Amino acid sequence: MRLMGLDVGEKTIGVAVSDELGLTAQGVTVIRRVSKKADLKALSDLVAERAVEGLVIGMPRNMDGSMGPKAREAQRFGEWVGEALGLPVEYADERLTTVVAQRALLEADVSRAKRRRVIDQLAASIILQGHLDRHRHQG
Repeated sequence: MRLMGLDVGEKTIGVAVSDELGLTAQGVTVIRRVSKKADLKALSDLVAERAVEGLVIGMPRNMDGSMGPKAREAQRFGEWVGEALGLPVEYADERLTTVVAQRALLEADVSRAKRRRVIDQLAASIILQGHLDRHRHQG
């Protein structure tokens, strides 16, 4: 089952997709948010192109695990996009994923300009890979 991982922010949506076996996540793109209609069109095109069967949305919980305003926004986005695309939606804890992504890019000596372009895509990959790994170990 091919899944799409999303790191949803105010200005961008980082996108990653799993392989067909659900073993690995690969970053795909970063969608620049313009409007709900444009966001949905971009995601719909990727879902069709990549034969995606489910979504994994990063859930930005507070450090104590509680749900703050950003987590509720992510949940509303997930409910909306899941219904609009007719896909099941799961949520994955995304605490510290951007920090991990930033650190990985710094260690790889990626330029500041390039880091800005790919950070959300890498964060989506980390969110999706964590989800895949948890489900593989549970099942």
